[in-house]
This record gives sequence, structure tokens and C-alpha cells, in this order.
Amino acid sequence: MDISFWFKLALSFIVGSLWVILTTVSAEHFGSKIGGLIGGLPSTVVIALFFIGYTQTPLIAAQATTIMPLAQGLNGLFVLSFMLFSRWGLGLALTGSLAIWLIQSTILYLSHIQIFWISLIGWLLLLLVCILVLLKWWKIPSTIKLEVSYPASQILWRALFGGTVIALAVLMGKLGGTLLGGIFSSFPAIFLTTLVITYRSGGIDFSRAVGKSLLISGLINVPLYEIVVRYLYPQLGLVAGTVLGILFTLASGYLTFMIIRAGLP
Repeated sequence: MDISFWFKLALSFIVGSLWVILTTVSAEHFGSKIGGLIGGLPSTVVIALFFIGYTQTPLIAAQATTIMPLAQGLNGLFVLSFMLFSRWGLGLALTGSLAIWLIQSTILYLSHIQIFWISLIGWLLLLLVCILVLLKWWKIPSTIKLEVSYPASQILWRALFGGTVIALAVLMGKLGGTLLGGIFSSFPAIFLTTLVITYRSGGIDFSRAVGKSLLISGLINVPLYEIVVRYLYPQLGLVAGTVLGILFTLASGYLTFMIIRAGLP
């Protein structure tokens, strides 16, 4: 492994740590809608696509997005599974949702989908299903805020937990061979760490409330970023494509917040 991979691994750990802290603290201080929105914005995918383009070519990075929208849509089922199983405890929520994610990700990888519009249709269908489940069948109220203290040990634990899970997913993507590497490239590390931490800090109801807005934000903003850089990278290059992709995501994130604020109970 060359030096660029270790730099990517370290950067993934740092960004992941900071993003998990920002997401969970925002949820506790400003409510589940704000926290879930932030957690669903693209973070590690920005690093992943940039480094694919840096170590190979911007065109290859653009091509790598072919299956990403569908993979992110399937990660929405991971969040729904965690929320469903959480009524029986954190252990079952983790094992059940991870088992479902592993099965569906293996099927997705083995399917070898190479057509972008199929990925887009799958993503949109899964987005619709997840929204219908949340708004029509599950009545999960949002939360305003929690009264939580933040000793240094708690912040450190969140940083280490979030950064380690994300870095391990990146490492497995590199070392796991063709099959495991492909599967772990779509691992929902931010979703998992956010749900676990909010479960521990606020209990099942708080975790499910955060998961509701986290799912909607993640299934809208991350695929939109992937779609934008797919077309910008070959035309504008890595730096300009990444900057414009992030700016676009900030705009879509604001619109998502308006949707969440108006549409979620």
C-alpha cells in the first residue's frame, strides 16, 4: 500500500471522528431533526471519491459512482432495520441490521450492475419506500433536545468509536480482496456510529428519532453528491468538481432541512 492510502485512512479517521461528534452533539443540543440532517450529509464519500480520482483518474472516480446511489438506498434499509430491532435492545439492533446489510450488499456486489440508470431507479424506489415507512406506517416523534453533559472521556469515546469504525471500513475495502472490498465500500459507518451513540446517550426513542431524519438526509444528499461529481469530475477535474459538489450539497442540505422541518412530526 502506498503513502496515499495511509493518508486517506488517517483522513477518514479524523473526518469520521469529527463528523460523528458534530452529528451526535447537534442532535442532543438542537434536536433530532438537526442532528440527523448533519449526519446524512456526505462526509467520507467525499474523501473516498477524491482519492480514487487522485490515485487513478477523475474519470475512474466518476465511473466508481455507478452503483453508489443504489448502495446508499440499501443503506436506508440498514437504518430501518436498526430502528425496528432496537425495541429489543441495542445488541439485537446491531446484529440484525448488520446481518441484513451484509446479505443485501453481497447480493448487490455479485449482481455486477454497471448501468447507471438502473442504480438511479433503485435508489429512488428505496427512497420512496423508506419515506413511506417513516411517514405513513411508523409514528416516531422527533425530539427537541437532551440534557447531556460532555466530559472529556465521553467526547474521546465518541471520536475513537466513530473514527475507528470508519477507518476499519476503509481498511477492509483495501485489504478484503475483491468480494469483501467491494462490499465494504458501501458500509454505512456514519449511520451505524450515530445510531449507537444516540441510543446510548438518549435511549431507544431518541435514537429512532435521529434515525428518521438521518435516513432521509442520507438518502437524498449523499446520492445527489455522487451524481453531481460523476459529471463534474471528467469536465472540471478533482478540485473544482469536489468544491462545486460540496456547494451543491449545502444547497440540497438546506432544502432537505426544509422538507424535514415541514414534513416530519
